[in-house]
Amino acid sequence: MNPNQQPPSLDYLNQIAPQGTKRSLFADKKMRMIGILGIAVVIVIIIAAVAGSSGTAKPSEKLAARLLATQQIATDGTSKLKSNKLRGYNANLTIYLTNTIRDIEPLLKKENTDIKKLDKKVTDAESSTKTLATLEDARLNVVYDRTYAREMAYKLDAVLVLMNQTYKNTNSKSLKTFLTDAIKNLEPTQKQFADFDSAQS
Repeated sequence: MNPNQQPPSLDYLNQIAPQGTKRSLFADKKMRMIGILGIAVVIVIIIAAVAGSSGTAKPSEKLAARLLATQQIATDGTSKLKSNKLRGYNANLTIYLTNTIRDIEPLLKKENTDIKKLDKKVTDAESSTKTLATLEDARLNVVYDRTYAREMAYKLDAVLVLMNQTYKNTNSKSLKTFLTDAIKNLEPTQKQFADFDSAQS
């Protein structure tokens, strides 16, 4: 190297050095699309989880609403039944429902289910309106007793199903004990309605 020759300046070295291109993670189109799809999938999963949890009522809520709806049907039918046998079944059922609703209320409160403050969606789903309309048609067609027995047998079967579901879903020993007795006491009544024959009443 010539001693009179100046060493190359830093600017010159910077100019001839290969320039590295700065690449961001999402600069590539393929990576950007994968990132967008990943975010979209996560959002869909979150929305589905929130919608699923809010749209599903607990068995204890459904049970409370169904007991109240069934009580309304039984009370409405009291004065319309002609068969003495069916009136007796219905009187026993009305007492059973009144006592069961009263006694289960504090137990369901411990499960965060307040019978007096049920979600409107749950009460609408368990509403007795359709059954009462069916029974009114039956009354007008002079087949009330037979229709009532059939509808009530179905309703009581649905109550028993929910009692069993609530039993399986609770950790409360007191609620389990209550439901065991409630099921045992309701099953014969459900069978009476299911087996009712208006011709022999």
